[in-house]
Amino acid sequence: MAAGLRFTKMHGIGNDYVYVNGFVETVQDPAALARSISERHFGVGSDGLVLILPSNVADARMRMFNADGSESEMCGNAVRCVGKYVYDAGICPRDSVRIETLAGVKELQLRFAESGVVDGAVVDMGEPELIAARIPLCVAKEGATQPFVAHPVHIDGHSYALTAVSMGNPHAVVFMDGIDQLDLPRLGPLFEHHPLFPRRTNTEFVEVLSRHKLRMRVWERGAGETLACGTGACAVAVAAVLEGRAERSVEIELRGGSLHIEWDASNQHVYMAGGATTVFAGTYPL
Repeated sequence: MAAGLRFTKMHGIGNDYVYVNGFVETVQDPAALARSISERHFGVGSDGLVLILPSNVADARMRMFNADGSESEMCGNAVRCVGKYVYDAGICPRDSVRIETLAGVKELQLRFAESGVVDGAVVDMGEPELIAARIPLCVAKEGATQPFVAHPVHIDGHSYALTAVSMGNPHAVVFMDGIDQLDLPRLGPLFEHHPLFPRRTNTEFVEVLSRHKLRMRVWERGAGETLACGTGACAVAVAAVLEGRAERSVEIELRGGSLHIEWDASNQHVYMAGGATTVFAGTYPL
């Protein structure tokens, strides 16, 4: 039988990745593997690849690669799935899990269904970064040390009021009506590759339904439109507070489901609660 790589397909409210257990498997070129395995017609099909690896500072370490092979700092939906995976696999058989990412160590409190199966997690996503130069943004020197809130940005002949937030990765948040009518495959790349964002950006287009409920679509750098984005939902919640549009505890509807986000005023940490689901496992030919 030909050699193959064992993998598990998982998703967090539709944000799907292929997960590889790096405790037992070796991936020589994760960028190339991400491109091939993520292809939805000729591969497994996913928004990207996540490697679950040993860590010297946490219970496990995750590396996340987008479908185009680029590596990202963090993915909120993926880290919930990593928490579920390490529990299910016996790597960390506790309901409190610490996962190392390029955006720091994230602490997870696993959630369990009545059957005892892990079905989600609450993640301490840490404090949002609001200083323009640290997100990072290419702005004038006098604005580099300031938050970038509801600033007009001109794209494709239109002016958008944009709020920038980093949740370990950069996000551009735009509040507007009619998000279902947006031509995101055309508009998304214009934001992603705008000169304002030296490391590209994820972009969230958001409708306010109430002070406690928002709805969003997301264009993820390196992946395109996805059904959900955990860090994006966190950025949206922060931006909504900064712009005075919502309270600190909100439900955010994404195309793949809903997340509950709270920006805690006592410690300024953002907490994200949502599901984690295993779809199937298999072997990918090498």
